[in-house]
Amino acid sequence: MIDSLMLLIILAVLLLAAGYFVMTYNRLQSLRNGADATLSQIKVAMKKRLDTIEQLVDSIESYAHFERQILEKITGMRSGLQEAGAQELGRVEKESRGVLGNIRLVAESYPDLKTSQATINSMNAIRELEDEIARHRYTYNNIVQEFNTMRDTFPSRWIAASMPRLDYLSFEEDELRRAGYYTGEETEPSRPKVEWK
Repeated sequence: MIDSLMLLIILAVLLLAAGYFVMTYNRLQSLRNGADATLSQIKVAMKKRLDTIEQLVDSIESYAHFERQILEKITGMRSGLQEAGAQELGRVEKESRGVLGNIRLVAESYPDLKTSQATINSMNAIRELEDEIARHRYTYNNIVQEFNTMRDTFPSRWIAASMPRLDYLSFEEDELRRAGYYTGEETEPSRPKVEWK
């Protein structure tokens, strides 16, 4: 009788351990898949933003000639998005923001251009895409935080031992700069030079 009870207890403990293993493993895989899906959504939104910047450039071309290298740079950034990881997306983010910032400066210099419907539509679309990218980035970083926390805490770290950590998307310097925390010249990312003819 005692042997059967011990056997039942051992069996119950093994079943609970197996259940915990399966649930934890499935949760980790779900988080990893969620991170991959969110990263893909960020890439799609960034590609849309680059497409919209290119459309904005097209509408500006009637007022000034845009340097060919900038158009090639936009095309290069767009084509590199598919293979880009979290770190590479940060570089593309900085470069595209730099190009966009210079375009905005030019738009301010041309009163007719500022009021052009194509320019207004493109700028509004870019703003919406930037908000979408920020939402996806926030979601992605939350997923990464939960995954990495599970990977680093006991006992789930045993289950996740073979899984590499996920990288955070670090575009936070742009958010801090917009909020006014970064003011020094040394904190500015290098912007591509845009020359208008």
